[in-house]
Amino acid sequence: MKINIRRHFYLLITGGILSLSISNCTAQKSDSNRNLIWSDEFNGKGLPDSSKWNYDVGGDGYGNKEAQFYTKERLENVRMENGNLIIEARKENWEKNKYTSARLLTKGKFSFQYGTIEVRAKLPKGRGTWPAIWMMSEDMKKWPDDGELDIMEHVGFNPGYIHASVHTKKYNHIQGTQKTDTLIISDASDRYHVYKADWTPEKIDVYIDDRKFFTYENKEKNYEAWPFDQPYFIILNLAVGGFWGGKEGIDDSIFPQKYYIDYVRVYQNK
Repeated sequence: MKINIRRHFYLLITGGILSLSISNCTAQKSDSNRNLIWSDEFNGKGLPDSSKWNYDVGGDGYGNKEAQFYTKERLENVRMENGNLIIEARKENWEKNKYTSARLLTKGKFSFQYGTIEVRAKLPKGRGTWPAIWMMSEDMKKWPDDGELDIMEHVGFNPGYIHASVHTKKYNHIQGTQKTDTLIISDASDRYHVYKADWTPEKIDVYIDDRKFFTYENKEKNYEAWPFDQPYFIILNLAVGGFWGGKEGIDDSIFPQKYYIDYVRVYQNK
């Protein structure tokens, strides 16, 4: 009887090891064609890693009549906490602005050309909030000629509507010709979702939780329509108000509002 029990236990253990090995091989195989070239998991405490992130600083509206002042290295507006990067918009006077927030970017520290970017995030809520995940040319000379890729934008007065867009000289929102699409994620401010862009010389695909909802193809083969054959850097920010974010006003009762980013990961094909 003891021999049978031991044999049964041995089979269970070896079977478990076999199953684990198979699952690990499967997981590795799914990523076998790409390399992780850059990431931030935000596992520390305090300010974000200065070797990876710079700040945009100021309160001049950033071309959109935004209402916030973007501060630099201020824990009240940006910090790592419990495995997240938190960008916090606050209702407080700062110079001539009535709100503070933060805008982080990898310009000058990291940029890439072609690949996959994944950002796992939970969005703020409320009228007047405008969080974004986006990218611009490392060698930006003129907007929108040198391009912009918006992987995720969400305006609080229209909760759950997630927008992805590209802006180029030929296609941009100033002319009303921007290329864009929308996916409704009803719990975007209550749960984390993965916002992803796959970028190749032929096209850009944007996904939420692996559900593709926007594609922009390099059909015209010219710089006016496709400036995306050059390195781009990453931007994470939480704006307040603005032409779009403040279209229906700002609800001061909602502040402070937090934008949670669990990680940012960039992959390229091997």
